[in-house]
Amino acid sequence: MSFTIAIDGPAAAGKGTLAQALSAHFGFAYLDTGLLYRAVGAGVLAGGEPVAVAQALDPSDLNADTLRTQAVAEAASRVAVIPDVRAALVAFQRSFARRDGGAVLDGRDIGTVICPDADVKLFVTASAEIRADRRFAELTAKGVQTDLAAILDEVRARDDRDQNRAEAPLIAAADATLIDTTSMTAAEALAQAITIVTAKRA
Repeated sequence: MSFTIAIDGPAAAGKGTLAQALSAHFGFAYLDTGLLYRAVGAGVLAGGEPVAVAQALDPSDLNADTLRTQAVAEAASRVAVIPDVRAALVAFQRSFARRDGGAVLDGRDIGTVICPDADVKLFVTASAEIRADRRFAELTAKGVQTDLAAILDEVRARDDRDQNRAEAPLIAAADATLIDTTSMTAAEALAQAITIVTAKRA
């Protein structure tokens, strides 16, 4: 039996952490939709044709360690503008969402475009300042020299791009439940989400 949880929200709001924790709690499959374009980009770098790579994509392709490189990120941005690639990846996401045993997907347009009929829709957000703090701490922990003010500027610029793009802008679905993690721990956000999902499954 399928059960779909759609999680949307801006960068560094905690939606990925929440999605993975929810999938583990309920035993659902998890899809980080941001890796899809990276996987296609990696396939193109390996000599594949973009549309063919997208159409042949398998969930196991998303596990490669090489998907986090800068070269793959640049390739991903190039293939993302190809309409037939986007169409193939929309089909991939919808198929994943309907799989038996339940699925959790996180991204920017899951509840509005990819899975408008999802059983549960969550919109996870936080203030730009808190999200910049989190990204700064994450990068610093990895030994990356960075500047908090610059990261805050990047967060705000990313929000502006995501919210004002012509195709599938970042907005909360009308029937999504808002989870504002500005003053929440990851555990508190998870507890709230578990309550929402459990009530829907009852």
